[in-house]
Amino acid sequence: MVSKRLSRLEGHRRKFMAVMDGTPECEKAVHYAGRRAKNTNGSMVLLYVIPDGDFQQWLGVEQIMRAEAREEAEALMAKAAQRVRDTVGLDPEIVIREGNATEQINQLVEEDQDIAILVLAAASAKEGPGPLVSAVAGRGAAFPIPVTVLPDTLTDEEIDALA
Repeated sequence: MVSKRLSRLEGHRRKFMAVMDGTPECEKAVHYAGRRAKNTNGSMVLLYVIPDGDFQQWLGVEQIMRAEAREEAEALMAKAAQRVRDTVGLDPEIVIREGNATEQINQLVEEDQDIAILVLAAASAKEGPGPLVSAVAGRGAAFPIPVTVLPDTLTDEEIDALA
């Protein structure tokens, strides 16, 4: 069961969520989500999920690897947030989590009832649109909010026109 979205109630704003994963196409998702949020008087959430499986090491090594992964995530998110502030004029909310990306997206959507739209960008690689787009698209009706998937062939100007 999906929690009711609160984004249309007084005191709430619709949030567009973009997932950062360091891929070139995620930049397009961030750009589109920022523009849509700005153009609809909404706000924006940037989510980065550190994969769990990266830390299956000895305890001391695991702690160091976990800290390094968090530092990398924080640096990537700070850069993305600054780009949103510079290009769109919004100050995005930043969320960094560990675990399975699809599970963490669902959990955040359940926790934050203002998140109304998930924005992803598909890769143009022969292997397919990317693991996140495949995972979300494969769930179909089970996903709790609408998902916008951008083709990676769009330019920033085309994204601006669409948003």
